[in-house]
Amino acid sequence: MTKELFKSTGIVSGFTLVSRILGLARDVVFAQFLGASAGPGMDAFLVAFRIPNFMRRLFAEGAFSQAFVPVFAAWKGEKSPEEVRELARSVAGTLGTILLVVSLLGMVGAPVLVTVFAFGFVGAPDKFQLTVDLLRITFPYVVFISLTALAGGILNTYDRYGVPAFTPVLLNICLIAMAIGAAPYFDPPELALAIGVFLAGVAQLALQLPFLKQLGLLGWPRWAWRHPGVQRIKMLMVPALFGSSVTQFNLLFDTVIASMLATGSIAWLYYSDRLIEFPLGVFGVAMATVLLPNLSQRFVERQAREFSRMLDWSLRWALLLAVPATVGLVILAGPILATFFFYGKFTLEDTRMATWSLTAYAFGLVGFVGVKVLVPGFYARQDSRTPVRVGIIAILSNMVLVGLLVVPWYLLGLPGPHAGLALATGISAYLNAGLLLKILQQQKIYTPEPGWRRFLLRLLVANGVMAGLLVMGVADISQWAQQSLWERVGFLTLWVLAGAGSYLITLLVMGLRPRDLLLQ
Repeated sequence: MTKELFKSTGIVSGFTLVSRILGLARDVVFAQFLGASAGPGMDAFLVAFRIPNFMRRLFAEGAFSQAFVPVFAAWKGEKSPEEVRELARSVAGTLGTILLVVSLLGMVGAPVLVTVFAFGFVGAPDKFQLTVDLLRITFPYVVFISLTALAGGILNTYDRYGVPAFTPVLLNICLIAMAIGAAPYFDPPELALAIGVFLAGVAQLALQLPFLKQLGLLGWPRWAWRHPGVQRIKMLMVPALFGSSVTQFNLLFDTVIASMLATGSIAWLYYSDRLIEFPLGVFGVAMATVLLPNLSQRFVERQAREFSRMLDWSLRWALLLAVPATVGLVILAGPILATFFFYGKFTLEDTRMATWSLTAYAFGLVGFVGVKVLVPGFYARQDSRTPVRVGIIAILSNMVLVGLLVVPWYLLGLPGPHAGLALATGISAYLNAGLLLKILQQQKIYTPEPGWRRFLLRLLVANGVMAGLLVMGVADISQWAQQSLWERVGFLTLWVLAGAGSYLITLLVMGLRPRDLLLQ
């Protein structure tokens, strides 16, 4: 089992890493050519992209995948190939039709959506209208990317992880190409980026289709609202729309508040969030992607003991990777931002402001990863109600925290009130993960394996050693800004390798061995 999980997780992590690297390159291009606070264009595009991206998280890798994969896995194990094919056609036709209607409504109602999700733009007519125009171009992306998620869920259930994991690369390729090759010919240049989002959706869906055909599961979609499989997915998906996307609700709420702050606040939060998405995607999302079909299979086969042990294994690996990533990002936030983004229209002030929010977001990374790993423990058992209840608590706590952190921060005139939004989101993620873990244990779904105290002690010491080393060697951000590109890259690489090396060596000295992390 360990070999299969490692292989599957490795494939997803590898392609996710490629996607995140290209995503980072995309953001570097955005920062250089479009900046952050130089004008309204970047904030407008980010809002116009974030709204359909929020819908993508709901209908694609969010609620839909969480509801579809367990049902499809059960169907695959219990039904005939023809019935499985019919389920795939029925879900594709029903989901596609609903999303087409949602997309049309979103395009028509774009002014209302912008008013709701970026209320601060209402007082800036040019920025508001530009956001509306861009949103009408980007919104159909929801249809294509959700059908892409359907195809990816089917392929993952058949242990074909490579193609779905590679697919997001196409979004970054399209946006980089449009930013460099087409944006200079558009006025404003952000129009080219919006078109790039639309084209990426088409390309991502097209890539999946030949592989579905190889499995014999590519057929004409059909509307089948009353199909029993569709009904079961609908029952799981309706509450999951809320429960699996708590972080996205929080980010959208942050966008509303940030739209009322200084110009550039949305962009500063965006660049910070993108850097957090790098480690979160490489091991958090990758692990969750592999966990869901595997846990679903254990549940179908009534292997409760293996179900618990798989969750335990995932949690240990999540902490082993997420905690040092958190420590590194908190300490190296300024140098990382200066190295990747301090060029062209992205100013030193932009770098300082983004450092505030990256540090705050980094604090919550372990919570974000924890939610990704724990939520499949519920959806694999077709329990979508519990994450909803926990999600409501997390969202309400985030709103309260925003009031407690951001409002005084802003009224006192302190620098970087947008960072309070990131900090509130991180704290609510810890609350979300903590409650999910507690419930899994109370329901006796998850029982911790022996050795956790020793594991956590090793983790604490190793991260302390790494933090001490990085703090001694990292200079002020203004010093990094004075260096050339290659000097920044060289010094940042040196400190990242030194930190990672000290972490691994300390773990080995304290007796942690690779065999201790195997799932037998």
